[in-house]
Amino acid sequence: MASDWTRRVLVVEDQAALRLLVCELLQRHGFETAAAADAASATQLFAEFDPDALLTDIDLGSRPSGAELAAMLSELAPHLAIVFLSSYPRAAAGATAMGIAHAVFVSKQDLDSADALISALEQALSTRRAPAATVLPAPDARDGLGALTRHQLEILAMVARGWSNERIAEETASSVRAVERSISRLFDRLDVTGDPTVSPRVAAAAMYLAAFGPAR
Repeated sequence: MASDWTRRVLVVEDQAALRLLVCELLQRHGFETAAAADAASATQLFAEFDPDALLTDIDLGSRPSGAELAAMLSELAPHLAIVFLSSYPRAAAGATAMGIAHAVFVSKQDLDSADALISALEQALSTRRAPAATVLPAPDARDGLGALTRHQLEILAMVARGWSNERIAEETASSVRAVERSISRLFDRLDVTGDPTVSPRVAAAAMYLAAFGPAR
């Protein structure tokens, strides 16, 4: 059973009516949104809102463009899902050329229905949920731990030490919400969330200790 949290989307669109429409569509489908009209405002919102996804028009009417904003925020948060709004194939190609190959594109002409937008957002979130980080070798004797990324294993080691989410956030220079998401995904990957009588945190820590001994 997957852990539940409300997914957050930062919407960046210079046209006020379209920005409002997109936010309303997302909110109807259970997303929490924050909106900005330009890249500068979006950057200020980013740290405070801590989004799971960025949904931005490529052409924001000023610099930085949506593609430049996405490239910058992806550096700060590599697991951020990216969805671009665009009416122009050339703009999409330009964004891909900037190295944002994981982005998903939605045509503005498709926004008369929520289906295309929600589908693109779910695709982007699914793609980024399991980032292509270094995977630990030799999963044999370590059971499910071998499927964890190195970052996830580092987080798990801190959990095994008994650290709180707040302390882990301080140690990793992350927000508490980002740590909560990382731990939730880690628990899902270890399949320790299905039994309501067992604490996932205790079960995951026990798996780590059985494989590696006391965390130092």
